[in-house]
Amino acid sequence: MKNMDRTQKLCLAAVLCAVAVAGSLLSFPIAGSKCAPVQHMVNILCAVFLGPGYGVGAAFGASLIRNLLGLGSPMAFPGSMCGALLCALAYWRTKNIPLTLLAEVEDTNLLHRGGSEGLALVQGRAWAILAGSPPAYEEGLLDLDRVCIARNLSPGGSADLLALALFLGRTEAVWLDGLSEGEGPARDTEQQHLKFA
Repeated sequence: MKNMDRTQKLCLAAVLCAVAVAGSLLSFPIAGSKCAPVQHMVNILCAVFLGPGYGVGAAFGASLIRNLLGLGSPMAFPGSMCGALLCALAYWRTKNIPLTLLAEVEDTNLLHRGGSEGLALVQGRAWAILAGSPPAYEEGLLDLDRVCIARNLSPGGSADLLALALFLGRTEAVWLDGLSEGEGPARDTEQQHLKFA
């Protein structure tokens, strides 16, 4: 989304903020906070498509509205804003969507299969892989895969978000530029491909 101007970025950030607020109707309590998995999805989408500034802004707006509506707790501010910033910085540094998803998302499938310990294990290993150098990503992912298989852990929620990111990346020209008259959707394959390694 390198071709977006400020107005388009602001509009997309507002839409993602609204998605986060609407998604906070599905939340669960953990240690005095109300964790909303949809906020993590919004953090990822902001990281990939908008960058850290707009991501933190959308997270702040969503946290404020959630608290005003009684759908969140004061922990929504540091949780969502720090998550948005870390997610954007991790993606900016690595351009690796799958690892960014594993590190950021409160994957409910991981929570169901491995509890908070299983989720913390996968997220911690993903952050450790991201902290390394890109040539070591493949080896780190293979090691993480072996650990997940041994513990019967499956990051299904992250896989769903990856599918969404791929879909949005492939359809970027259609929903960003619209249809050109008589030509169909604009197709610039270099800009539409998401980089994974």
